[in-house]
Amino acid sequence: MKKDIYYVKSLEEDFATKTLKGKKKVTYQTVYDIIRTKTIKLNTKSFGRKRRLSCTILHENYTKTYRPHGIIFQTQEKPDYIIPFDIVLLSSTDNIIVHYYRIKDKLHVYYNQDLIKGFEKFIFKSFDKMIKRYPSPISAWREVNKFREAHGYKKLKKQKYRLVEYNEVVFHKPIRIRPIAIYGYRKETRKHARELGLPCFRSAKEFYKKLKKK
Repeated sequence: MKKDIYYVKSLEEDFATKTLKGKKKVTYQTVYDIIRTKTIKLNTKSFGRKRRLSCTILHENYTKTYRPHGIIFQTQEKPDYIIPFDIVLLSSTDNIIVHYYRIKDKLHVYYNQDLIKGFEKFIFKSFDKMIKRYPSPISAWREVNKFREAHGYKKLKKQKYRLVEYNEVVFHKPIRIRPIAIYGYRKETRKHARELGLPCFRSAKEFYKKLKKK
């Protein structure tokens, strides 16, 4: 296990992963189940891609996360591929939503979009290759805007920038993990951390900064 690689799985406010069942979003795996089994299952199905587990690798230039609460972990499993931003930026629509609450009743429609032809140029087999090509979110932001405009889509508004502030690491099989910490700003986060016997941080960024001071 490479001790310098830390992954994040963002969780919803109730500290669980969700999945779509028909048109409805349902609880798939709670943080308690994840810690008990030391396994994270595949919960994401969208944009015509096969069912997968989407996480984030923490790096000095990538300390933001998909959601403001979740679990930090390590794993010996190798990702199937990595994208330098949220895959939604490659979807074939100008209607890209940053805030989940705006689409929560239309998830089955929103996540059924196709990806823009040629999206594969943003897929990398390793984090090292990705970070060499896109060392920071700003470089990925410029490139994905060029790509979208070249295919007839509008330039992304500045409000969408947060979608490039974290990378997307994809696994096609459930992964065994070593839990490291829980993060989140809500008071329930500390309660979950105590019950699970894990350190607690307000954000993944706070965890990463403390890690780098050691």
